[in-house]
Amino acid sequence: MSEQDGLRRRKPAPKDSAPAPATTPDTAWGRTPAGHLFRIPTTQDVLTSLFHPLHPKSHLDLVNLGLLGGQILVFLALPRYISQFLFVIYFAFWRLAYDVGLGWVLTKQSKRRWIVREVQARGWLDPARRPAVYNWIRNELKNKMGGDYSFEDLPVEYNTWLLFRQVVDIILINDFLSYCMFAFSVFRVPDGLSTVTHFIRWMAGFALIAFNLWVKTEAHHVVKDYGWYWGDVFFERGRLVPGGTFDTSLVFDGVFEMAPHPMYSVGYAGYYGLSLIAGSYSLFFVSLWAHAMQFGFLVWFENPHIERAYGQKQLIAARTPLYSNTPVPSKLNLPDIDDLAELSTPAHTDAETETETETEADSLSQSMALSPSRPNVKHARSSGDSIVRIQSPDSTRVQSPDSDMKRSRHGRNKSISKHDLLARYFRKDVVGFKNLDFLRASDLKLVLLTFYILAPSVLPHSVITYFLHALAWRIFHSFVLGGILKAQSEGKWLVRHYVQTYHYDQGREDGAVEEAFASWKELYTMSLCGTYASFVVLAWKNYSIPVDWSVGDQLLRHTFGMLLLGLHLWAALQSFEILGAFGWFFGDFFISDYPAQLSYTGIYRFLNNPERMMSGAALFGLALISGSRAVFALAIFSAAAHWWFLKFVESPHMKKLYGNSLRKDAGLTKTLKSVAGRNARVARVAREVTGTFERVYEDTAVVVEDFLAKSAPIVSEVVQDARVMLQQSRDRLIITRIANDMSSFDVEKYHLAVVPTNPDGELRFHIGEPITIAWRAPLEHSRRDWIGIYRLGSNKSNLVTKVNSNGKWVPVHDDEWDGDVPLSLEHRNQTDHGEVVFQKDQLPWQTGKYEFRYHHDGKYNVMSIAGPIDIYVDKPATLDFDSVRHSLIRIVTLCLDSDPSLVPQSSGIELVTTSDATPKPRSADPDDFRFWSERQAKRIASAILAAFGVEYAPEVIVADANVAALANRILNSLELLAPSVR
Repeated sequence: MSEQDGLRRRKPAPKDSAPAPATTPDTAWGRTPAGHLFRIPTTQDVLTSLFHPLHPKSHLDLVNLGLLGGQILVFLALPRYISQFLFVIYFAFWRLAYDVGLGWVLTKQSKRRWIVREVQARGWLDPARRPAVYNWIRNELKNKMGGDYSFEDLPVEYNTWLLFRQVVDIILINDFLSYCMFAFSVFRVPDGLSTVTHFIRWMAGFALIAFNLWVKTEAHHVVKDYGWYWGDVFFERGRLVPGGTFDTSLVFDGVFEMAPHPMYSVGYAGYYGLSLIAGSYSLFFVSLWAHAMQFGFLVWFENPHIERAYGQKQLIAARTPLYSNTPVPSKLNLPDIDDLAELSTPAHTDAETETETETEADSLSQSMALSPSRPNVKHARSSGDSIVRIQSPDSTRVQSPDSDMKRSRHGRNKSISKHDLLARYFRKDVVGFKNLDFLRASDLKLVLLTFYILAPSVLPHSVITYFLHALAWRIFHSFVLGGILKAQSEGKWLVRHYVQTYHYDQGREDGAVEEAFASWKELYTMSLCGTYASFVVLAWKNYSIPVDWSVGDQLLRHTFGMLLLGLHLWAALQSFEILGAFGWFFGDFFISDYPAQLSYTGIYRFLNNPERMMSGAALFGLALISGSRAVFALAIFSAAAHWWFLKFVESPHMKKLYGNSLRKDAGLTKTLKSVAGRNARVARVAREVTGTFERVYEDTAVVVEDFLAKSAPIVSEVVQDARVMLQQSRDRLIITRIANDMSSFDVEKYHLAVVPTNPDGELRFHIGEPITIAWRAPLEHSRRDWIGIYRLGSNKSNLVTKVNSNGKWVPVHDDEWDGDVPLSLEHRNQTDHGEVVFQKDQLPWQTGKYEFRYHHDGKYNVMSIAGPIDIYVDKPATLDFDSVRHSLIRIVTLCLDSDPSLVPQSSGIELVTTSDATPKPRSADPDDFRFWSERQAKRIASAILAAFGVEYAPEVIVADANVAALANRILNSLELLAPSVR
C-alpha cells in the first residue's frame, strides 16, 4: 500500500496569456497567479529520491529517513502491548498532521496564497534579507532536482511548492509507516476459524492491498507530481498551443473513471485488506477513523478548492431566450427528429473536475399539453433550457412594437423555460424532513405518521401516556388551531404565510387563499378526529365491562352516557345541516367573497350557539360510562378549552363580521323569559340564578380578557427583547482588541465625512446605493486603519467599538489588503487623506439610521465618527402598476449591485462587452433579471418588505425573477391581505 493521497479530476477552460518561446506540444509550462510563464523542470518521485542509494539526499530527506528508521527500531525493541499503544498514538499524530494540518495550510494557500506570502514576508527566498536561509533552501532543492532545474530562474511559487512537497513527504510516509507498524503490533491469528476461512481471509486481504497499490500507481501516473502534491494551489500547469494560448486542460481517465474521488474512496482499500490479514478489530476501527478523516479532508479542503479554482459561477433564475418563431405550413406538424437537431443550440459542456466523470446535459423529454389559454400551440424541445413554440396560423397575432413594453396586471410576456417549470412544479417540497412546513397539512401528517410509527416502541403503555396523548390533542385543537384562526381573523396570518412562502403563477396569486384554506380544512379535520379518537381511547383504557349491571349505578351511568353521546351526535349533525361545509370549516375566516348570511333555522332556531351547550356532551357521556376521574377531568378541561375558543376566537370574529345582525336571544331563551314573566316567583329565582351564572361568566371572561390584554404586550415585549438580545449577543464582540500606542496619535487630526449624493446635501441613501466616505488622518497613521458602518445607537461608547461589523467595513488603504488580510508591501504611497466606497456586501441592507467609525491599526479604537445617515427605500405615492414597477426597477437594480449581466434590461444599464467577446444571452423579456446567489434575492425581499409591507421568501423572488411579475404579485398581495398590510 503506497503513501496516500490524492487528487482531483479537473478540466478548466483554456486561458489566454502572453506568448512564450517556441516549444514542443508536450512541454509542460507553469503560470503564476501574476501571469509569469516558466518551463516546469523534471521532478523525481519520492520513493526514488528517498530510498535510492545513489540519489543525493537533502537535509529533510535525512530527517525523513531518521524518523522512518526510528519507528522500525522502536517496533523491534519494545514489547507488543507497548508498541500497540505507542503506534496508535503515533499514527493518530501523523494522520492529524495530514488531514488537519495540511488541510488548514492548503486552505489558506488556496484562498490567500498564504504559504507563498509567508515565505516572501520572512525573506526565505530573498538573498539580500536572509542569505543563510536562502542558500540552505537552494541547496536543498538542487539536490532533489535534475539538470534542467535552475533555482534562480524559477518563480517563488514553484520553489515554495518544491519546499512544501518535502514537508508533505515527511508527513505522508510517516503516516503510512506508523499505520503499518500498528498493524504488525496487533497482528494475530483468530481462533475458531477453519483453514479455508484463513486462506480466504488472507487472499482477500492481499487482493485489496494489491488493488490499493494499483489505484495509487495509476493515479500518480495520471496526475504526476503536480497533482499529487496539490501544485494547483501554487501555480497553474499547462501547455502552449498555437496562437499563444495557455491550455490548462487536464484530461484524466483510467482509475478516475472507475470511482468518484478514487484517491479518497477505493484508494484506501488496502487499509481494510491489512485489517483482514491482521485479524484485528482494533486495526479495523482505526482504519475506519483514518478513512473518515480523509473524507473530512476531501469535504473541507479538496472540494472547496476545486470549486474556487475550477468552478464557474452559475446564474440563478436565468431564462434562456427562445428562438424567434419560424414560419410553418398551414398544416401544423411537429418537427421531425432531424428538424429538432437543426433547432437545437450547440451542446454546452461545463468544465470537468478530476474527480468527476463526464456527464451528459439533462434534457426535459415531456411534451407540453395544449392549454385553453394558448389554443393551437404545440411545443418541441430543444437541447437547452428553452422550448421552441410552434403556432398555427390562426393563433398568430400581429403585435405592435410598443406592446412589448406594455405592462398591465393582466400579465406579462413570459415564455416557458426550465426555470419557470421548476418554479411551477417544485415549491419547497419535503425531501426527507427538509423543507417541513407545519402549516402545510401534508407536512404535519408526515411528522405525525412518523411519530405514531416510532412511539409504540418507545412510550410506556400506561394510563398516564393515554391521558397526556388525549390532552395534547385537545390543546392542539382548541388553543393551537384557535390561535391560528384568531390570527387569521385579525391579520390574515395563515394566508399571509402562504403568500410569503410559496410562489404562485402570475394571475394565480389568489391561489394562496385556496391553498391556505385547503390546508386549514385538512388540519381541522385531522385535529377534530384526533381529539375525539384519543379521548375515546383514554376512556376505553379506563373502562371495564360490569360483571353485574344491577349493582350500584352501572346501568344508570351507561344509560345517561349513551344519551349524552346521542345528543352530541344529533347536535353535530343538525349544526352541519345548517352551517354546511362553509360554516363547518370556518370559511368566513378565509373567504371574503362568499355571500354568507345568518340563518336561524333548525337547531339554531332554539339556540344561538349549540356548540357551547352540547359540544362536550359526548365527552361527559364517555366519562360517565368509563367512571374514571381522569376522563372526567379531561372532559372538564376540554369544555373549558372549547369555551375559550368560542369566547375569544369565534365570538369576536362574528361580531366583526356581522355586527348588529347577531341575535341576542334565541328561541329557548325567549320562551323561558316569557314563562318567567308570568310567574313573579319563578322570575325572581330565574333572575337570581341567571344573574349568578352571568356574573360568574362575565367575571371569568373579564379575568381572562384582563390577563390576555396585560400579558400580550408583555409577551410581545419579551419576544422582542429576546430577539434584540440574541442579535446583540451575536454581534457583540467577545474580545475587543485595543491598541496600546494610542498616546502617539492625536485623535483631533482624524476626520470622517460622508459625501452626499442628494442635491440638497441631505445624508440620505437608497438601500443598496454606494456610499462614499472622505477621510483625513495624520501622515504617520497606521496602514491597517479601517472604517466600519454600524446602526446608530448599537455602540454606547464613542471611544471603543464593541459590536461586530459583520463584514460591513472597508480598509482605509484598500489596495494593501487581500480580503480581510493586510499585505506586507515594501513600497507604499504615503498620504494623509483619501476616499473609500461602501458597496455591495459592505452595505447594510436594512433601512434605518447608521453611523461610520474610523478605527486604528486593525483594532477597535475609534478615531473619528461620521453620520448619522439615513438609509431608506422608495415608497410609491400611489399603488398602481406603473408606480410599483418603477420603484421595483430601482430596488432590483441596486440589490443586484447594478451588475449589467444581472439587472433587467428595462433598467437602462447596458451590458458592455469587448469586441472579441461573445455577449451572454439575455431573456427576451426586458423585465427579467438574474442572480449570482440567493443572498441577492434576500436583499430584494427585505427591500420589498420595507417599501410595501409585504414579506416574501427568497424562493418567491427567485421564482418570479421579473420586475413586472413582482409588481403584479405585490399589488395582488396588497389587495389580498388588505386591510391588514397597510
